[in-house]
Amino acid sequence: MSDNSQKKLFLLDAYALIFRSYYAFIKNPRITSKGLNTSAIFGFLLTLEEVLQKKKPSHIAVVFDTPAPTFRHEMFREYKANRDETPEDIKKAVPYIKSLIEAYNIPVIDCPGYEADDVIGTLAKKASEKGFTTYMMTPDKDFAQLVTDNTFMFKPSRSGNESVQWGVEDIKREFSVQRPEQVIDILALMGDSSDNIPGAPGVGPKTAMKLIAEYGSVEELFRNTGKLKGKLKEIIENNREQIELSKKLATIVLDVPVEFNEKKLETEIPDSQKLKALFDELEFRTAGTRILIEIEKQEKPKEKEPGILPAESIQGSLFAETSEIAATSTRSSINDVSHNYMLISGEEELGEIINQSVKLKEFCFDTETTSIDPLNSEIVALALSWQKGAGYLIHFPDSREETEKLLQIIRPLLENPGILKIGQNIKFDIQVLANYGIEVRGPFFDTMIAHYLLEPDMRHNMNLLSETYLSYTPVHIESLIGDKGKNQKSMRSVPADQLKEYAVEDADVTYQLKNIFEPRLKAEGLSDLASGIEMPLIRVLADMERNGVILDREELKLITGSLRDDIIALEKEIYSLAGTEFNISSPKQLGDILFVNLKLDDNARVTRTRQFNTSEEILQRLKHKHPIIEKVLEYRGLKKLLSTYVETLPQLVDKKTGRIHTSFNQAVASTGRLSSNNPNLQNIPIREERGREIRKAFIPEEGHIFFSVDYSQIELRLMAHLSRDRGMISDFLSGNDIHAATASKIFRIEIKDVTREMRSRAKTANFGIIYGISSFGLSERLTIGRKEAKELIDGYFTSYPGVKAY
Repeated sequence: MSDNSQKKLFLLDAYALIFRSYYAFIKNPRITSKGLNTSAIFGFLLTLEEVLQKKKPSHIAVVFDTPAPTFRHEMFREYKANRDETPEDIKKAVPYIKSLIEAYNIPVIDCPGYEADDVIGTLAKKASEKGFTTYMMTPDKDFAQLVTDNTFMFKPSRSGNESVQWGVEDIKREFSVQRPEQVIDILALMGDSSDNIPGAPGVGPKTAMKLIAEYGSVEELFRNTGKLKGKLKEIIENNREQIELSKKLATIVLDVPVEFNEKKLETEIPDSQKLKALFDELEFRTAGTRILIEIEKQEKPKEKEPGILPAESIQGSLFAETSEIAATSTRSSINDVSHNYMLISGEEELGEIINQSVKLKEFCFDTETTSIDPLNSEIVALALSWQKGAGYLIHFPDSREETEKLLQIIRPLLENPGILKIGQNIKFDIQVLANYGIEVRGPFFDTMIAHYLLEPDMRHNMNLLSETYLSYTPVHIESLIGDKGKNQKSMRSVPADQLKEYAVEDADVTYQLKNIFEPRLKAEGLSDLASGIEMPLIRVLADMERNGVILDREELKLITGSLRDDIIALEKEIYSLAGTEFNISSPKQLGDILFVNLKLDDNARVTRTRQFNTSEEILQRLKHKHPIIEKVLEYRGLKKLLSTYVETLPQLVDKKTGRIHTSFNQAVASTGRLSSNNPNLQNIPIREERGREIRKAFIPEEGHIFFSVDYSQIELRLMAHLSRDRGMISDFLSGNDIHAATASKIFRIEIKDVTREMRSRAKTANFGIIYGISSFGLSERLTIGRKEAKELIDGYFTSYPGVKAY
């Protein structure tokens, strides 16, 4: 490659990306039918695809740490000693990831005695000398010290945000330094809790940046300690050796004995046969298929066909909750695809269209409204489509009376139970039309729900589905009404001709997606689930959301007063136990009280901002050491009840109906459960007495009652049946409470001695373990240590060996 401007090298920090991938899916891990947790593998694959498809590097390598101790361990025996053991699921994933990298024909580089940071730094330096632009792909801030005019940090995308590229100016701004290499001095002062680099006690990022901004380096700081004052002067002077050691530990070395072979680093076409075998074993069906299609296109370039294409894009960007990566050059848009979208004018023309359409077997519709609140929004337009590339828009006037006249003409089509109604999040459209007395009748086909059944771990918004499955980029709503915020325009302000292109395109794309998803549902044996349960449920949820629930505000007022009195009483108790008044809600002040004044833990952990960690998990472990801990936990619980529920719920009551209206989500939880938001009514506390009091504020309409129906531990009964575990089957047949029975086995006590807390833990274990929860995940849910969580899981499998075998 003769043109140096094209020499673009990507160096991937393997373990940093692997751990990041694993924890990105920690709440909803990807588990194969054989029980293998593929979260780390899948996440790494998507990250790799993000680089290859979006950044198109000319050269690439993946750099691993080795198990061998490094020179830093020789300098400081406690280096990284505080790190938890690598999760077993990651250990199992690494060989697959290395096989994946091999199948992509990408070199793996490591060097015993050195960390991946050092290898990447050395390679980046050598690449720079050879005219490369180098991108160090890692979320690790330590790499900031290596950034130069042609060496960049590349932080992968996360939580829907774009990936971030840091150059020299970015580092200077982010760390308040004159040169990137001064980041080393900042790390020397503030330390790094993740690597157990001590730094200067009590010096956090702000102080470290301020000192280096003023003195330039720790060496210059040592020469000017006379200018410092008070405790800071004492800290710097008394910890000189520790700071100097920390600087050595934080410095990435650039002379690792690794070869820089330009030829071997060249990006090559992946081995599709090896990848297919891996994708099959790992059950990466959809993403795998699309990646293999892209590889085939590289092997046999084809001219792009006009129109909206079948699925030929790649799904993949990690931490956008697995959004797609499709080469933008392969996508079409409304500007280069032939289409016939028509604006209907007048009642007569509308009547003719509806008279023709009532003979249809199916059609797609989409509403455009004044807001995203279905209960209070007004309809602006209705789009219809039942043929690829064609459709109609009915644009409604501002007058509600005139709008209702037009809707009466459309009513026979929408309320015809013999025609399949297609939509994307059709529940919203059903509720909007209900505002005008239109009862949209099924059967329904919702492309969002269909895709959820096919790919529960993916995102399901229409633009993403269109780009992924149709290689087509729809018009974005922001181009019509602007970005979200106070200056965003109303749909009523959009000219009808402009709105027609946007709205009918939505209906057209959704109609085409239906024709892709319907046969896939059938092929994967999901048609009955879709048509028999999920699609009919849409109507039920729409009705539930519109009905809402009555809130007894007077009851909540009583609870508010009682909670505030208890909080004030707890504050006084905590101040008495601490020996001083302080802001209990301040993690920093609380940490100082617990670990400096009361000295409850000599090895107390600090956060990245050098504050003591006062998370619930930490406090739960210290409950036995001092009565103040119990009071602080109780205080936090009451404050949360007050702010999250008691004071907030009355503000969410709809002024028009006098009720609270939540939204039920069918396509969020990958386990198939419904979730709730705006507000989350499934999260009203019940375990504590105070939480149960809040639930009493939700009351039925006069003359009605609340009636609760639930399957009795259905998942566990299925597990008992499928695993044939004798112990679990016996527990069910005995008539004992299954969670109490599990607790008695795990904790090795009589069932009569099982406490409420033990049963609660056993219940969490029961429902978590059968879905493949890790010790980390269980520790997070139960706010216990990972060791205790692992012991709980081990005890569970000892009690139910058949479940483990299954």
